[in-house]
Amino acid sequence: MARPIALEFSPRDPAGELRSKLENAPAEHADALLAAYEVLQAMHDQGVLDILRGALDARDELIESAVTTVNTPESIRAIRNLVFCGRILASIEPERLKGIIQAVPEGLAQATSERKPVGLWGLWRRLRSKDSLRGMAAAVDFLEAFGRHLHSLEAAPRSQEKN
Repeated sequence: MARPIALEFSPRDPAGELRSKLENAPAEHADALLAAYEVLQAMHDQGVLDILRGALDARDELIESAVTTVNTPESIRAIRNLVFCGRILASIEPERLKGIIQAVPEGLAQATSERKPVGLWGLWRRLRSKDSLRGMAAAVDFLEAFGRHLHSLEAAPRSQEKN
């Protein structure tokens, strides 16, 4: 009859495995270590490490100062406004925003170019162009939406006062 094969596992030494990895790391990662040493030396030469050490030593004062500064009504409004601006920018298609941004320097260049002043008749002709009408329609749409939101903001405090 056949005899069973004995299966024996040698005990695992996690600390020994880590020690072995640590001993082999300089050879395996020599380029990365040299680059890290160069970065560290550059930071030391520029005084960045001294600044970081000072910031760590003064962390309590820095945190207290930051909290005091941020805990003002103006800072809270500024943070809220930044969040709202971020939402607005996120809702605009990049192509449309690109068109608006590109129109600003172009319009400023035309307005400041050295040409004779436009008369009333010339201004009327320019206002009737397809591009001017499209721009004025967009401006009117914006003003309508702005007025609608102003009306809702004015109505909200009145309804809160009645309650």
